[in-house]
Parts: sequence; structure tokens; C-alpha cells
Amino acid sequence: MELKEVLRFADEKVFSKTGKHLDDLQEAILKEALQGRKYAAKVAKDRGCTEGYVRIAAAELWKLLSEILDEEVSKVNVRAILERAKFYDHSHSSAIGENYGTVNHNVNICQKIPRSPASPPNSQQTPEKPQIDLGDAPEIFKFFDRTPQLATLENWITHDRTRLIALLGINGTGKTTLSLRLADTIKTDFDRIIYRSLRFSPTLNATLTHLLQIFSPQSEIPQNIETKISQILDYLRKYRCLIVLDDLQMLFSSPQLAGQYQTGYEDYQLFFKLIAEVCHQSCLILNSSEKPREIARLEKEDCPVRSLELGSLGIAAKEILRSQKLSDEETWETLIDTYQGNPLWLELTATVIRELFGGRVAEFLQCEMPILDESLQFQLSQQFQRLTGPELAVVNYIATQTEPVAVSHFLSKIPLSPSELVNAVRSLRNRFLLDIEEREQITLFGLNPVLKQYVKIRYLSN
Repeated sequence: MELKEVLRFADEKVFSKTGKHLDDLQEAILKEALQGRKYAAKVAKDRGCTEGYVRIAAAELWKLLSEILDEEVSKVNVRAILERAKFYDHSHSSAIGENYGTVNHNVNICQKIPRSPASPPNSQQTPEKPQIDLGDAPEIFKFFDRTPQLATLENWITHDRTRLIALLGINGTGKTTLSLRLADTIKTDFDRIIYRSLRFSPTLNATLTHLLQIFSPQSEIPQNIETKISQILDYLRKYRCLIVLDDLQMLFSSPQLAGQYQTGYEDYQLFFKLIAEVCHQSCLILNSSEKPREIARLEKEDCPVRSLELGSLGIAAKEILRSQKLSDEETWETLIDTYQGNPLWLELTATVIRELFGGRVAEFLQCEMPILDESLQFQLSQQFQRLTGPELAVVNYIATQTEPVAVSHFLSKIPLSPSELVNAVRSLRNRFLLDIEEREQITLFGLNPVLKQYVKIRYLSN
């Protein structure tokens, strides 16, 4: 049988099962394997990725084909199995389609399918009560109202069955608090709830090992990362799980453009892509102060992927000021607006007001605003030290402007090429450091007062 025929048949079977054609990477892997060649090094070189990334993609491809064809597929036997299946499919055209819930190519993507031979070890029946492992999650003593965002997330997860959610926003907006509150609110809909922070930049291998230890503490953990991913996906199919991975930005390089993984961490991209595209009944939430690039791509591909950016807490931030026992409540909205309704910024500023102004907000607001105490400046420095030179050039220029400005305005004012400028602005947006305003069909960019003041203090004061 011709190579093109086998590839076409494989693509048709994958499409009938998933509603998606083979992507370029899968096709490259399959093409090499069908010709009996070692594919990892060649495909990695051709596509500019790591061999480990290719091997993980290949392992998931063999698993997918195994499920579709109902027998174990590997790089060694893939051609023989596909040729045999094509012959069988031609002779018994309805057999495979009926088994997998497809009739006349109308696809029911998540129709129940026969269990893969590689089921999780020591699997148990779904428990009556959810098993909750929050690991090193901070204890939440107070939750300041995020009712609209909470309702949106709950609808995405329980109604839309979204598999991958990015909870995004500048540091201090309350991503961790919201995700933990969400988990508590909808815990009865899940069999497993897991929280883990990535603040110490664990490799994907380490993260998968920790997750497998939670799912099956008594089982031996495989050494092979492809097998670990396969087992994790099996658990996500067998159980309805909610997994929160916090501090995703700690996996990204610094100073580099936003969302670029450190060397050796690129495999996370494929793992998240598999979470989004492989059929299962679970949900993974990623908390990050930088938008992952794969999220931006997957959102546009009709995948069950969503992102939610947290902004101002709004009037609900009054609870923060009330808890700090501040006075002059009639001035609180001005204070909230000045500090962008950011819970962390307001808590740090409220401490200053209490200690130096006797808790009197009106007296504090008589000073030139905004005031950034040392603690707030330190928090902001953690984000600004991640910026590239071009990004710093852009924020420095915007900080000197009295009004938001358009990108076209930058071109003659900042010594950067158009490509550098565009990439810098996009990266700053993906870090949530720029405000966007539409005015007379022109997109304008600016800095909020707190960030503008920080840039003036840190970079423009000398």
C-alpha cells in the first residue's frame, strides 16, 4: 500500500474519533515511523523542538491510534496495523464506526470507548466524597467578592465541560484565592481535587510524578515521561478531577518575552495541549501572571479552552479597607480607584495608612498620589525584572506621556525596529502591564497610575 494511502487512512480515522485532523507534528512522526525510520532526532531538528517533546507527542499518537484501532500500536507495528485496518475497514465499513459512536461521519467526540489496555494501576471505584489534596495551598481566611468571575468559571467547568482554563492577571489580583474558593464551591462535582504550586519551577517530570503519587500512592511510578503522561490522562478519564497549578509564570524565562518557557521546560506546552485536546472528564486550571502562548493558540482552535483575566476588585475592595479598620469611608472609592482595585496593592497601602496616618484615608489622599511604599515597590520589582530591554523602553516612554498613545506613535519615538516594538507591546499585554483604550477607531496603550509611578521612581528618576 502506498505511503500516502496509509497516511490518509490514519488521518481519516483520527478525524472520525476526535474531530481534528493529524497536526503537522503528528504527521511528521507518522511519516517517519511508516518508513521504519528513527524519527525523534530528525523531526526535532526539522521542527526546531526537543527530542523529548517529539517522543511525548509520539507516545500520545500511538495511544490514540491504539484506542481507535482497538489494538496496541507502536512505532514498530504501526504500518502493518494501519494497512490491515484499512483492508478490514474496506470490507466491513460499519464495524469500527459503530463501535466508536460515529455514523456517516457525524462525530460524537466523547462517546464512551473501550478502555485502553494501559489503565492506571490499582484503580478503584469512584469515591462517594471527593478526595482533596491541596498540598502547600495557602489558607484562605477571607474571600473578597468575585461573584461574577466565580460564576463564569463554575459555568465553564460544570456546564461547558471546559478542560483547560488559564486564570490570569498581574500579581496581587487574587488568582490563588479565587481558584481555591472555586474548588471549594464546586467540590461535590469532582472525585479528585488537587492544588500544586509551581513556584520552585519543577520539571514536568517532577510534576507528573507528584500527581501520580496522589492518584495511586502505593503504585510504582514509571521512569518514562511518556508513560507518566499516558497514566495521568487515563486517570483524568476514569475520574472527574479538578487540578489547579499555580504560579505558572515561574516556568517562563527571564528576561525574555512573556510566556517563553525556560530551557528544559518546553514539554509543559505539549502536556497542556494534550489536556485540551484529548477526551476526558476533568479540568486543569493554570494560574499565571503571564499568558501562556499555547493558551492563546488553543483558544482560537475551537478547543474546550478558556482564559479569564482578573482586574479590579471594584467596590468589593471596601471589605479590605474595612478589615484594616480605616476611617473616612466616603473617600474609599477614590483610594480603590487609585490603586486599581488590586487586593494586594490595597492591603499594603492600607497598612501604611493605618501605621502613619492613624487609619485616616482622607489625610492620606491629601498627599501626591499614588504613594508606593517599600513593600509595594518590591512586589512590582518582581514583575519588572522579567522584562526585556525593548519592553522597558516601551514602558519608560509611555510613563512620560500624559495620555495613552498608539503603536504607530511609538515608531518614530523609540529606537526599536517595528518588529521589536510590536513584540514588546504584545509581551507587555500578555504580562497585563498595559491598559488598552479604543478611541476613534484607534487602539491606545497606557500605564495605570501605580505602574507609571513605579517606572518613574525606578527607571526615570536619575
